[in-house]
Amino acid sequence: MAQQSSPTELPDPERLADAFRVYEIDPDAEDGVRYYGEPQTESEQVLRRVGPTFRKRGYRVRLQRETGEHVLVASERSLGVDGVPWLNVVLAVATLLSTLYAGSRWYGLSLADDPTAIVQAWPFAAAVLGILAVHEFGHYALSRYHEVQASLPYFIPLPFNVIGTLGAVIRMNDNMPDRDALFDIGVAGPLAGLAATVVVTAVGVTMDPIRVTGGVATQIELGYPLLIRGIAALMGEQVVYSNPAVIPNPVVIGAWVGAFVTFLNLLPVGQLDGAHVTRSLLGERMSAVQTAVPVVLFGLAGYLFVFENGDAAALWGFWGVLTLVFGRVGSVTPLDETAVGPKRQAIGVLTLVLGLLCFVPVPIAISL
Repeated sequence: MAQQSSPTELPDPERLADAFRVYEIDPDAEDGVRYYGEPQTESEQVLRRVGPTFRKRGYRVRLQRETGEHVLVASERSLGVDGVPWLNVVLAVATLLSTLYAGSRWYGLSLADDPTAIVQAWPFAAAVLGILAVHEFGHYALSRYHEVQASLPYFIPLPFNVIGTLGAVIRMNDNMPDRDALFDIGVAGPLAGLAATVVVTAVGVTMDPIRVTGGVATQIELGYPLLIRGIAALMGEQVVYSNPAVIPNPVVIGAWVGAFVTFLNLLPVGQLDGAHVTRSLLGERMSAVQTAVPVVLFGLAGYLFVFENGDAAALWGFWGVLTLVFGRVGSVTPLDETAVGPKRQAIGVLTLVLGLLCFVPVPIAISL
C-alpha cells in the first residue's frame, strides 16, 4: 500500500474524517484511488456526506467491503464517449435485423422465397427503433445536462420474436447529485418515448391496413391501449377491424410496442424509469409502493387466469416475478434528498397517468 496521501485533485483524508476515517490510501489501483478506513456512520450516509466533495473534483465514489475492510473507491468521471462504441453499434445493427425480421412476419413476407424482401419491413423496424431511440436519448440528454456519467443506448435484439427486441437501456455509472437530477433523467425517457409513440401512431393509422391469410398475424391478437385507440379515434381511423383477416398497418404495431414498453418502464420498481420518478417524488416512502407492485401484478394474473381464459396471465405473472427481482436490486439514492418542486411534482403525476393510458389488461393473446 502507498503512504497516506491522495492525489492533489482529490480531498485529503482529514476532509473525510467525520464520515469515513481513513487509515491507508492506494492511489494506483486499477479501479481508481482506494481509501481504506472505517465508516463513522451508516453506509448510505457516508456517500451522502463525501459524495459531493468528490463530485466537485470530477470523481464518482462508491463504498464497498472487501475481506473485512471498508473501501471508498474514487473513479474519475467521464461525460464524453471515448472512441467508437462498437458494442453499441453491433447491438444496434443486430436489433435492426431482428426487427426487420419481426416486421416481415407481420407483413406476411416470404423470406424463404426472397430473402431480400426483408427490406420491405423497414417501416415497422423504423417505428420500433425510432421510439426506443428517442426514449433512451431522452435519458442520455438529461444525463449530460446534469453532468451524470451515462453510456450511449444499448439496444437489445430478440431474434424470432414478434417484436424483434427487448428494448434498449443506458448505463448510469455515477453518483446521482440530487432528486431533481434523478427526476429529470428518469422522466425524460418516458415523455420522449410517449411523444414518439403519439407521432408513430398518428402516421400509422393513416396508412393502409394489411390483409393477411396466414402466419403470425393470424395467430396473435393485440390489445390496443387507450392512448393508441384515442389517437386513432381523433383522426377518424380504427385499429380493430371486423374482418379478422385485416390488421392495422405494422407501423401501428410498432406504436403498440412503444406504448407497451413505456408502461413497463414506468413500473415503480428497482432501476426502472417509474422507480426514478417515484423515488424523486416520494423519497424513501417509495419502498411501500415498490412492495405493492408485484402484489398487483400477481393479482392481475390471477384474475385473468380465473375470469379471462388465462389470456396474458402468464405474462403478468412473469412480470410479477421480475418486479420482485428488480425490487431486491434497489433504487437509485441521490446524494441530496431535498424534495423536488411543485412543477416537477405535476409533471411526474402527469407522466404516471399517461403511463396508465398505455396499459391494457390483455396486451397480447395467442391462438394456436
